[in-house]
Parts: sequence; structure tokens; C-alpha cells
Amino acid sequence: MVYYIDMIKHTATYILCFFSLCLFIPTNSFANKYQDTLYTVKTIVLDPGHGGDKPGARGAISLEKDVVLQVVLKLGKAIEAEIPGVKVLYTRTTDIDVELYKRIEFANAHKADLFISVHCNATPIRRIRQRNSKGKYYYVSRQDKTVRGTETFVSGFGRLGEQDAALRENADILLEENYQENYQGFDPNDPGSYIVFSLMKNQFRDKSIKLASLIQDEYVKSGRENRGVQEQSLAVLARAGMPAVLTEIGFLSNPNEETFMNSEKGQAEIINNLVQAIKAYKRQVERLQ
Repeated sequence: MVYYIDMIKHTATYILCFFSLCLFIPTNSFANKYQDTLYTVKTIVLDPGHGGDKPGARGAISLEKDVVLQVVLKLGKAIEAEIPGVKVLYTRTTDIDVELYKRIEFANAHKADLFISVHCNATPIRRIRQRNSKGKYYYVSRQDKTVRGTETFVSGFGRLGEQDAALRENADILLEENYQENYQGFDPNDPGSYIVFSLMKNQFRDKSIKLASLIQDEYVKSGRENRGVQEQSLAVLARAGMPAVLTEIGFLSNPNEETFMNSEKGQAEIINNLVQAIKAYKRQVERLQ
């Protein structure tokens, strides 16, 4: 009996959370923007992941927060130079911490037509138990440095076995003050919270997937390893009132990719990939209307 009472309590809690979250989902105000006028890409918000005391992934010679800031600032200039009529805004232009909910809040407030968050990947460091010559056990840290490639995420609820990236990115929430208040009780350590997150509908899912696919296509044209388009419950994308993606431009844990992402040539290639994808996306969505 106690078990069933607890189940009812938990169910009621999730239902209440769902209706509370509905109040925060950008619906009519942003939907009308697309219904009343033709959808054109005029404003793009670029988001360099992490920043300040949240460095993100660590490589041998660089930090994610620094690499993505370099790429994003160059990307913004390239977009405005190569795509006439498009204005670029940034969630940060220096090494500062911007809370995740404020990043997408900024994009919503400026009625952005696209939101692109740029990140670097890294494989996890694992502790492995080994035995020495005397039969005693000890632990060593190991990281797979062979994994490489790019992947681009759209908002959604992935299967449990595919949530590594979501958990890694959402872990920044715990470093923010009042995170439970800011995210309406969402706790990345509580699997039940993902049930609530999965109920948050993204009206722009199809366009997000289209943009993500075009980005991955461009990476592949340049010979990058394709890890595909993924659907995950990433907090930075959850409340987007526009097509929104998070793209991982490579693995800092891979020495070759880290060198590539820190080089002028590598950054120029990544920027060209993203600009070409945005151009193709803009042509496609505007032509279909």
C-alpha cells in the first residue's frame, strides 16, 4: 500500500511540474512570429559553451571554453560578411560565466531566428582497477584518446544509454546558485526530472533537425568523422523559441583533433562548415514558403 501511495504522490508531482513548465514554454508569442509573417533568418544568436569558472572539456593544451569562444567570434564575423541582412548576437564575448537558462532567455528576448551553441567534446576519464606484481590492487585513470568526430544535438529526450552528453552539459547547472528555482526544480542528478523535461514540446524540432543535418553534412564534406544528429535533453536548448542546435566541433581528448581545433586552419574549416550549413538552411526554409 505504501508503495502505491508513493507512486501516486510521484505521479501527481510530475503532473504538477508539467503544468508549471507549460507556463514557461515559448508558445504563442513566438509561434505567431512564424504564422503571421514569412519565416526568414535575420537574427542568429551564437552561444560559446561554458566560460568563466566552468571550463568545460579539458585537453592537453586547451580548455573548451577558450576554443569555442575563438570559433564563435570568428563565426559571427563570417556570417555577417557572407550572409547579407543577417545580424549576429552573442551570449558571451569574453571569458565569463553565463547561466544556461540565461543563454536561451537572451535568444528568446531578442526574437532570434536561430540559436547555435558551440561546444567541444571529450571522452570521460575512468578509474580502472589493476593488480601489481605483489598482488595488491590499485587504481589508475584512463581516457580513450582515439575517439574523434563531430555531432550535433537538438532538444529532446534520449534513451538512457544515450544521455552521456546531456548529463555532461547539464552538470553545469549544479554550479549555479538557485539552480532549482531557475530551472523549475530540474535536477540533472534525478532521472525523474528527465520525464518532466521530455514533456516540454519544441515547436521548432523539424527545423532544428534540418539545420543539424546540414551542419553534419558540411563536416562530412571536409572529411570529419560523422557521429550524427542526436536528440538529447540539453537544458540550454529546452526552452528555445526558435530552431536551436548544439554542435560539438571535435574531441579535445583526441590529440589530433585538439591540435586541429586550436589551429587557424582548423578553425577556418569549422567556421566555413557552419556558414555553408546556415546558408543552405536559409535557402531551403525561405524557398519553401
